[in-house]
Amino acid sequence: MTTQPVQAFEPPYVMAVFSNIRTDDDSGYPETLARMKEIVRTNPGYLGYESARTPGGLGITVAYFRDHESLTVWRKDLEHQAAMKQGRADWYESYTLHVATVERSHGFVRNG
Repeated sequence: MTTQPVQAFEPPYVMAVFSNIRTDDDSGYPETLARMKEIVRTNPGYLGYESARTPGGLGITVAYFRDHESLTVWRKDLEHQAAMKQGRADWYESYTLHVATVERSHGFVRNG
């Protein structure tokens, strides 16, 4: 399986960077994550996401949205709010969320 970064989009657009440390409790997490991926894709302003976890346990997910309104729709989704509440109760030791407007974006793909 080849992994590619999310393409560069025409700015401005919005990114939400969610950095976290997980607990050992995995109960219900994979199913909830799959459902969140399913729901967010229905948001017309959703552009994509990238996610990685270091061997030391730091997880970083960057989600891209066309505008702040699209991100607000995602933040206010009732199933997403329930997942966030469960995350604080069960799945995360700590997290930070950074939201920013992207002013410049470009990419490169090697041909060949």
